[in-house]
Parts: sequence; C-alpha cells; structure tokens
Amino acid sequence: MFTVGILTISDKGSRGERQDESSPVIRGCLAGLEAGVREYDIVPDEREIVSGKLKEWADEARLDLVLTTGGSGLGPRDVTPEATLEVIDRLAPGFTEAMRVESLKITPLAMLSRAIAGIRKNTLIINLPGSPRAVKECLEVILPTLPHAIEVLQGKSTECAR
Repeated sequence: MFTVGILTISDKGSRGERQDESSPVIRGCLAGLEAGVREYDIVPDEREIVSGKLKEWADEARLDLVLTTGGSGLGPRDVTPEATLEVIDRLAPGFTEAMRVESLKITPLAMLSRAIAGIRKNTLIINLPGSPRAVKECLEVILPTLPHAIEVLQGKSTECAR
C-alpha cells in the first residue's frame, strides 16, 4: 500500500467558482492499485502556495506519491512546473515523456504540456493536465509503473526487478 496526495491547481477552483472534476478521475484511476489517498487540496495558481504544499506533503506528511492536476500549460498563470522544479531533488522525466508521447497520438495539443515529474526525498511528484479526459489518458500510461516506482523509492525493490 502506498500513500497519495492529490493537489488541484486552479484559481477558480480554489475560490469555489469551478468544480474540481479531475481529482475524482484520479481517485477512480487509482482504485485498482493498492494506493490510499491521504491528502487532497485545491490551491490557486500561485507558485509559492503550490511549492509550499508539495514540500509539506513530501517532508511532513511523507506521502509516497503526489499527483498534481492543472497549471502545466502555456497560460500566464500556469506555474505548476516551476513550483515543482523548485522543490524536487531529482527529475524523473520518463513519466512525462511517456505521457506526452501517448497523448500526441490522440491530439497534437499534447505538445503544449510543460508537465514534469521528479523526486523530493522519497516522494514521487508528477504533474498531470487539468482536463479530466487528459488526466485519465495520461494516468493510463503511467499507472502500471507506479507501484514499482514507489517500491524502488521505499528501498523495497531494485530498478532491475521485473
């Protein structure tokens, strides 16, 4: 069993002006894994707030996985990648590379994603898109690797195990 945090980044969502439709999709996709969502929050597109929440969940809550949704595009308020880069110790680019490759098979708009993935201490942080449909498509790509990735981070497995 591994622990998960879902962080929705949305100005309108944080003000209660828009319903968060992506986090229920994330929860649904995780249902088939031995994963428990322990933290959830909606925050505005503010770099300091996003990076603060990521640090809190990695350092204090010690979550195994944090999935962000929203704020990873080209918009002027999209700061999720920068906030994530600010807090991670090491990049884990394979996750976002795989998501973009598979998403490009569906829509050319996938190349507008600036999502990143990385590790802070023993927490894997992955940026997902904001759209529920894109969240589902991206998670379907990376879900099979998440249990093993978490085991490696926890020191329970090696990267070579198959």
